[in-house]
Amino acid sequence: MNAIPRVWSRLGRKDAAWICSSCATKSTRRKPSTPFFNPSTRRAISDSSKPRQNVAPTMEQLRAPFKTKNSSTLYYTLSIILGTVAFSYGSVPMYKMICQTTGWGGQPIKAPGHGGAESDDPSERLKPVTNAKRIRITFNGSVSDVLPWKFTPQQREVKVLPGETALAFYTATNKSDEDIIGVATYSVTPGQVAQYFSKIQCFCFEEQRLNAGETVDMPVFFYIDPDFANDPNMRGIEQVTLSYTFFKARYDKNGHLKPMA
Repeated sequence: MNAIPRVWSRLGRKDAAWICSSCATKSTRRKPSTPFFNPSTRRAISDSSKPRQNVAPTMEQLRAPFKTKNSSTLYYTLSIILGTVAFSYGSVPMYKMICQTTGWGGQPIKAPGHGGAESDDPSERLKPVTNAKRIRITFNGSVSDVLPWKFTPQQREVKVLPGETALAFYTATNKSDEDIIGVATYSVTPGQVAQYFSKIQCFCFEEQRLNAGETVDMPVFFYIDPDFANDPNMRGIEQVTLSYTFFKARYDKNGHLKPMA
């Protein structure tokens, strides 16, 4: 009975919302519940402690392997270039030294002392082998396409005995209107005779500077070693050709004389 006045008292209030008395009693007895998850109780976790997943690499990371590979390739290329340049500078004197010592490649051996012991007097070997047959020596001269010279032998041939010295001349003329430096190379055919063809004096592998329009005579002093007559491999060889070719040359920035093609 006590609940009825309470209901009517609430109904008498116009601005109050209607509610059952039993429900109102229960709502006053219910304690506010704590939510299962309270956002205020979350722990702050730094981003640095979280593992990153599916992170795209930067451009610097992608380029790093290629930079290392390109550097190695560049070093190998530079090494090959420097080695080739060094070999080209040293090829002419090396070629001259080897060929004059061994007669390889048809290159005459430069006297003295060829064919005997090192203690032998070279003049003792310059004795003609009178019972041998004379050898016909022919001469040939040429120039490269870029060298405006005229280069010819003064004699077509000479005949010598093994051990007999001979003197021949070439004539070179500079047909251009400027001073030019030339360098000559030489060879002997047949190639197997080169080991017995000894030069006492010649103009090969040395700087030959000709002024504009200048003409000079270039001597070649040589002999055939006497052992030529005793070598069975030389039987049947009656003619030998000595050939010279002149190339245009110039000094590079390091002061080395370099032939031009």
